[in-house]
Amino acid sequence: MDTSRVRGATVAFVLILGGARSGKSAVACRLAQRSGSDVTFVATARPLDDEMARRIAFHIDDRPSSWITVEAPLDLPEVVAGTDPHHAVIIDCVTVWISNLVVELGLTHDEVLARVGDLVNVCGDRDATTVIVSNEVGMGIVPETPLGRSFRDLQGFANSALAVRAKHVGLVVAGRVLTLNAEEDWGTS
Repeated sequence: MDTSRVRGATVAFVLILGGARSGKSAVACRLAQRSGSDVTFVATARPLDDEMARRIAFHIDDRPSSWITVEAPLDLPEVVAGTDPHHAVIIDCVTVWISNLVVELGLTHDEVLARVGDLVNVCGDRDATTVIVSNEVGMGIVPETPLGRSFRDLQGFANSALAVRAKHVGLVVAGRVLTLNAEEDWGTS
């Protein structure tokens, strides 16, 4: 995804995928800044241990202090629906949110995917820039445990559901963005 092409323009719904520490959040922040709108950053992580607290602090220090930060570890669609409709919104990240739904609330795959559907609808209906960050977890080794394999599958289904409605989808690898076009955009030449 050439982020310079969206400079100063409203891009309604963007999905940024990638592995851990690939640069997903940095790309999301640049897109939101380039929208020219005020920004609301919706965080899904909680500082449950020292390592996670350090990660969160790093992300906070890396974004402009003028941005509004809202925490939504469980009620993400409702929080996004309640944001200022003129603000660009960054959601970081869906993977942590899904983990929270599974671990903390014990939701089933169908219940989680219903919540993802709610998020897709809320984000797809926004006029202002909305950038969702999510991990691509299906490209590595097969998880050793049934829970790990189940989560990997659930995350893949969630990413696919988000990508269907997103206007732009990018895969971040080593800080670089690869635009992922829909199959119908490939042409037949």
